[in-house]
Amino acid sequence: MDATVVMGRQGRIVVPRAVRDLLGLQPGDELHLCVRDGQLVLSPRNDAVAALQALTVGLRGGRSIVDELLEERRREVEAEG
Repeated sequence: MDATVVMGRQGRIVVPRAVRDLLGLQPGDELHLCVRDGQLVLSPRNDAVAALQALTVGLRGGRSIVDELLEERRREVEAEG
């Protein structure tokens, strides 16, 4: 779905109702805005967080960074021991 919006004087835009309905957006929902290849990309915050988490898991071979940090700290403690 494409939509055209107009930016107000204070930089505000209104997400058209059809887009809000399509994405299930409600008043108060947090949105993530980024600039990608010279374009504004606006995503529901939960979708953006999930995408970032999936990216980091993919970079780490399916392991969480917390697990890696804990393992690293355990090795340090063993080496000190």
